[in-house]
Amino acid sequence: MSAKVWVVPLFLIKGGLAGAAVYVAYDQGLLGSGTEGAEAFKKAQETLPPAIQEWTNYLGWEVRTAQVIPALPPTPKFDFSLSDSWNKGVHTAMSALSVAPTRACEYTVEGWKYVKDLVK
Repeated sequence: MSAKVWVVPLFLIKGGLAGAAVYVAYDQGLLGSGTEGAEAFKKAQETLPPAIQEWTNYLGWEVRTAQVIPALPPTPKFDFSLSDSWNKGVHTAMSALSVAPTRACEYTVEGWKYVKDLVK
């Protein structure tokens, strides 16, 4: 079979799955107000762990329990001023632009000297 024959059924399957996902999200209250979303989240937290445990037992998979993660160390204190860095960048860019005409003249003179030396 050619590839064109499979395009339409695959498109319909993907579209149907996407539509079903949107319908389930709407039906469970995920697309509603914040309180409806919070209620749906709480319901999912209560429902999912027993369902996952049931399926893992059925399939014979081993479920690892969550390990206690030690607390993260505090973030280091940086003495960094964004405005000072920004100002330094602006000063550097402006000084480069202010000397650009002078440097262009110097490079032009050097280029002419090089060309004259080649022509001799």
